[in-house]
Amino acid sequence: MEKTIEKFKGKKILIWGCGREGRSTEKLLRSKCSPAILDTYEGPREGVHEENYDYVFVSPGIPFEEDAPDWTNTKFTSQTEVFMEEYGAQTVGITGTKGKSTTSALLYTVLSACTDRSVFLMGNIGKPCFDYIDQMDPDSIAVFELSCHQCQRLQADPHVAVFLDLFEDHLDRYHTLEHYFDAKCGITKHQTEDDILYAGSEVPPIRTKAQERIVDAEHVKGDFELRIPGAHNQFNAEVVCRIAEEVFGCREKEIREALSSFRGLPHRLEYAGTYDGIAYYDDSISTIPEAAINAVDAVPDTATVLIGGMDRGIDYDILINFIRRRSDLNFILAYASGKRIYEQVKDCPNVYLVEDLEQQVAKAGEITPQGRAVVMSNAAASYGYFKNFEERGDCFKKLIQKS
Repeated sequence: MEKTIEKFKGKKILIWGCGREGRSTEKLLRSKCSPAILDTYEGPREGVHEENYDYVFVSPGIPFEEDAPDWTNTKFTSQTEVFMEEYGAQTVGITGTKGKSTTSALLYTVLSACTDRSVFLMGNIGKPCFDYIDQMDPDSIAVFELSCHQCQRLQADPHVAVFLDLFEDHLDRYHTLEHYFDAKCGITKHQTEDDILYAGSEVPPIRTKAQERIVDAEHVKGDFELRIPGAHNQFNAEVVCRIAEEVFGCREKEIREALSSFRGLPHRLEYAGTYDGIAYYDDSISTIPEAAINAVDAVPDTATVLIGGMDRGIDYDILINFIRRRSDLNFILAYASGKRIYEQVKDCPNVYLVEDLEQQVAKAGEITPQGRAVVMSNAAASYGYFKNFEERGDCFKKLIQKS
C-alpha cells in the first residue's frame, strides 16, 4: 500500500462520517500513514471546513449531492477511491439496483473454488475495503460490491466493472433517475481501453472507454443448477460465469459446480421456515416494485405477499398493475408506501391494509391456505420503521415463529 502511505503521510485529513467505514478509515490512517492532523466530523455540509484540510474522506452514507454529476474537487475522496487507486487492477467492482450482493457473493464463491488466488469479498456487502489491505498481495482478487454512493465520485475505477441493471431507487437522495444513473456510472467513468465493463442489456447506454461486454437479460440460458430461485438469479449466474471464464480462465464445469454449492444470502428470497403448514420467505432486501414481482414469480406456491415500507416517491405503477392482474394472490399492505399503493387498488377484494409488520404476519396466517407460501417482499426501504433491511427480516422471522 505504498501509494496510500505516500499520499496521506503528514497530511491534514478530515473524516466526514463516523460509522463503520469512517472508523475503518481512521484506524488505517492512524496506523499506517502518520497524518499531521486527523479529525472526524458528523454533521451537515456547512460544518465541513475543507480549507483547513488537505483531504476530506466522505463516508457513503453522507448525503452530499449538490455538486454532482460534474465532480472535480479532488480534495474530497473516499475509502473506496483510495482502495481503487492502490488495487483497482486487481478488483472486480459490481453495481446495479438489484442483484449486486448475490452476484458479488456468487463470484467470490466461484473464484475462491476455481482459482488458486486469495479472494476477498468487500464493500457494500460486508467489511469495509480498508479492513483487507493488510491481507492484499499482488496476486489477490478483490470482489467489491459498490453502491451508488460509493460509485458516485470515484476518480479511479476497477479493472473489471459490472453494471447489472437499473431501476428507480434512492430517489429520496438523487431526486431523478438520471442523477441516480450518473452516480452508478462512476464505476466506469475512469476505466481505460485496457479495462472491461460487463453491462446488463437493460442498462441504458453508458459512456465508457472500457471494452464493453453486454449480457443479454432476455436470453439467459437459465440452465444453471442453483439453490436460489428465480430467473434473475440465472442472469446473475450468467454474469459470474462469463467473468470467471473470460477474465480469470476458469473452466465451465468447475464454475457450475461452485455455483450449485451457493446457498444464498440472508433476506434475499430466503426460506424462513414452515409454520402451521405455511411456508414463509424473507425478501427484505426488496426495495423496488420489480423486486417484489420477481419474488412472486420465483417462489413456488406463493399465495400471499407482504408489501410496504418507507415511501421514497418512486413510481409504483408497475406494481399496482401487477396487483390488479393477480387476483389469485393476497396482498397485505402496510406503512407509508403500502398506504399509497392501497389508495390505487383498494377496490380489489384481495388487497388488505394494516398498520405494521406484526399485523401483516398475523393477517397472512389467517388468510393463507396450508401448503402455500407467504413472501415478504416489501418493494420499499425499511428506514423510518427499522434500522435496516436486516432488522426488518429478523423481525419477520421472529414474528412468524410466534404466529
